[in-house]
Amino acid sequence: MTTETRITVRYAETDQMGITHHSVYPIWFEAARTDWIKQLGLTYSQLEKMGVMTPLSQLECRYTGVSRYEDELTVCCFVTELSAARIRFGYEVLRQGEEKPICTGSTLHGWVDSQTFRPVNMKKRFPDLYAQIETQLEPGQKA
Repeated sequence: MTTETRITVRYAETDQMGITHHSVYPIWFEAARTDWIKQLGLTYSQLEKMGVMTPLSQLECRYTGVSRYEDELTVCCFVTELSAARIRFGYEVLRQGEEKPICTGSTLHGWVDSQTFRPVNMKKRFPDLYAQIETQLEPGQKA
């Protein structure tokens, strides 16, 4: 499953050169990841109430273009890797009407207990949810 989150670049997100500051893209990744979880039929808040959190352990951004104030963007989000202990999301940021991404990236998150922050085996603790996420992996990706 790939979700598409619409973003309009705000003036505050640009730098002195008039382009979107590099630090903004991870924020957009988070917005897209939140939409992906919602599309699964769950919210982050519900996941946390279930006793699970997903702290970030790795972030990658590759900038291949720029965006500017008022550009209309789409942030695509998808799961590229899933294990009992971790989940990796992939992202592509595209300007409206263009096919080549201006930014690609990924985030790696651990599954942890919300009380102890110790790793959780999602496959054992929530087998139905794990199986549901597993079915959403992009073709050719690994579980």
